[in-house]
Amino acid sequence: MTAATLTAAGGQLPTLPLAVAVVVTLLVYWTAEEYAELLGEHVDDGKLPGMAQISAELRRTWPMVTASYGPLAALLLVRLAGASPVTAANAGLAVAVMLLVYHAWSAARVARLRGPALIGATCAAGLLGVVMILLKNLVLVHLH
Repeated sequence: MTAATLTAAGGQLPTLPLAVAVVVTLLVYWTAEEYAELLGEHVDDGKLPGMAQISAELRRTWPMVTASYGPLAALLLVRLAGASPVTAANAGLAVAVMLLVYHAWSAARVARLRGPALIGATCAAGLLGVVMILLKNLVLVHLH
């Protein structure tokens, strides 16, 4: 979600509103997903989850939001260093792509992938990130 928001709005918004947009988008997405998940788990039982279960689920999935901290820090630090908003957004995207690649590699290792399968799964995540950056720059530079 962080990379998608940086891709969609990077260069369109000033840096601070962009960072706020990322956080707000993540919070809305996280809340909606958890609402649907918690409600969906209890449809068959005919009762709503208790506060303890809701709190536990929200704590368990909070890393969805905290995963944005690295890319947002890069966005803000690069902008504070004097880079343009587009360059700062690309720095945030680069960090998001590195995280995407790392988590793809970690998930592939947990799935016990080795050799070419591990490399393929990891590279596919990196390629997805690079495509997001290229599309963002194509739209911002060539279509505006």
